[in-house]
Amino acid sequence: MADPGSDGVAWPDDAVEVGIIIDAWGVKGWFKVKAFSSDPQALFSSRRWLLKSPEAIGPRAVVNPAALPSLLKIVAVKEHGDLVVAQAQDVIDRPGAEALRGARIYVPRGSFPTAGPDEYYWVDLVGLAVINRQGEHLGDVVGLIDTGPHSVLRVALPGETDEASQRLIPFVAAFVDAVSLPDRRITVDWGLDY
Repeated sequence: MADPGSDGVAWPDDAVEVGIIIDAWGVKGWFKVKAFSSDPQALFSSRRWLLKSPEAIGPRAVVNPAALPSLLKIVAVKEHGDLVVAQAQDVIDRPGAEALRGARIYVPRGSFPTAGPDEYYWVDLVGLAVINRQGEHLGDVVGLIDTGPHSVLRVALPGETDEASQRLIPFVAAFVDAVSLPDRRITVDWGLDY
């Protein structure tokens, strides 16, 4: 466990940011959440959401970041269109839900549902080395892009921070030969000169 937050809540070392609270929903303490994944199962799989204040305070952000709890115990959560709505223990009315606006939501990676065969969470792919069939190191996964039909790996060599120098490799079977999480490696059919 990582160091406890200001209110004594111990943060797991594997905490992953999965969404943000965007506003209150109704009058009974429910709130709207924008999930960072098109499949928000990580939000549904954990009944303990860890919170952090937004990095930048905007007009719709938490009014009093110091009063933001480090932990929400979720009692109900459901999909609502493109969003998720949730209700937490001790958040009993609209003002309580509004006070959470802008909070970033984290859940332990260990509480994610088990991925199916040939399915991967983005958080597990970031940092993996990308090697082509010739054994050449193309770089490491620094992020992914969701294009709708499929994801695209953003690959960069260590020290490269310029997006123009990144390789964009479609994360599809035509180009990805194998993913080995234990070996922290992705093998691809991709040349150095692509």
